[in-house]
Amino acid sequence: MNKPVKKEKFEPLSSDIESIGKLIVDSAYTIHKNLGPGLLEKVYEICFCHELEKRGLSYKRQLDIPVVYDGLTFNEGLRLDVMVEDKVICELKALELVNPVWDAQMLSHLKLTGKRLGYLINFNVVNIGQGIRRFIL
Repeated sequence: MNKPVKKEKFEPLSSDIESIGKLIVDSAYTIHKNLGPGLLEKVYEICFCHELEKRGLSYKRQLDIPVVYDGLTFNEGLRLDVMVEDKVICELKALELVNPVWDAQMLSHLKLTGKRLGYLINFNVVNIGQGIRRFIL
């Protein structure tokens, strides 16, 4: 007889974080609608941050996050593309081929920072809806 699978219970995201998430997705859609695919990642990052600012959100770009391992702190261990409102991680891509390691990378970033919500946004797609991945811890 199979044992029942124990489901872990996660706290739902706060309405504040959900609202930030909606504005992040809206920003990505706006950029893609206006610029389309095929540009450099840096261009999308600058435009993305501009759209966040227009929506009243604070952000930090290319944020270095220290990594603590075995009692040692490595200050150059992790760099995030964009941290929104000090609550949501956004990793931006502009690549044709999707790399499966990006998912693992995002989960690692969430764990190492103690954040719960992250977005992996690849602008080099025909339909931006297919380029946005949402991650929750």
